[in-house]
Amino acid sequence: MAVFPEGTPCWVDAALPDTEAGKRFYGELFGWTFRPGDGPWTDAYSDGLLAAAIAPKGDGRMPTIWNVYLAADDVTALTGRIAEAGGHLISSPRPVGRLGAVAMAADPGGAVFGLWQAGDRPGGRAGFETRGVPGAYCWTEVYTWRKDRVDPFYAEVFGYTGTDLPRPAELGPGCGPAMDIRLWSPRTADPGAPGDRTAVAGRCVLTEAFPPELPGHFLVYFCVKDCDAAAATVVRLGGRVQAPPFDIPYGRIAVLMDNQGALFAVLAET
Repeated sequence: MAVFPEGTPCWVDAALPDTEAGKRFYGELFGWTFRPGDGPWTDAYSDGLLAAAIAPKGDGRMPTIWNVYLAADDVTALTGRIAEAGGHLISSPRPVGRLGAVAMAADPGGAVFGLWQAGDRPGGRAGFETRGVPGAYCWTEVYTWRKDRVDPFYAEVFGYTGTDLPRPAELGPGCGPAMDIRLWSPRTADPGAPGDRTAVAGRCVLTEAFPPELPGHFLVYFCVKDCDAAAATVVRLGGRVQAPPFDIPYGRIAVLMDNQGALFAVLAET
């Protein structure tokens, strides 16, 4: 079973009103195949390896969204640190059968994320079986209005080391010359090698280019072979292009919305 250091993104899932429609959409977009999970969700596989999950929304008032989960050595202890650091607990830790334990939290800027502790018995799930290749998860970043509270929060809770990118720089959608961008490396990373070589996530400060009512949020990225082709496929399948494909130092990206309203991004790496 793969091991994910604490604070490392280890899983993503989509909460959708119609899971069958989600399977058709993402099956064609990413080439995923699907199997029933050990619960109400459906597991998604890329080239036979576990890549993500699609779950039905339990409450119609909840957002249609892609969720990212950060690895936890002890999810109960971690939720305590989150509260002490100024975050908010949305759902208390609970077991998910033999797979592990999960909780949901929000940072001081309101961005929601999950926590996942792998089960230590046979059948436990650490997280992704594939990542960083076409058809799989590759990156996440939090967009926030509250840099002053969010940066120390993640440093205190997860021990992230931050590396600020020089301006002008582009890392994600809307991250133009005016954006304040930070890369986060986990506490297990070589302290002499921070930056993009060890980074596991990023932070972008929201600016006046975004609607003022936009809440803090995480954006999940998936690798694709061709960014422009992926954007065209999303439109053909009934989704929308939120930010058209553009180049960054790491490749070419686009921000997209599926045909049920879940936002995500794609990256074609150089």
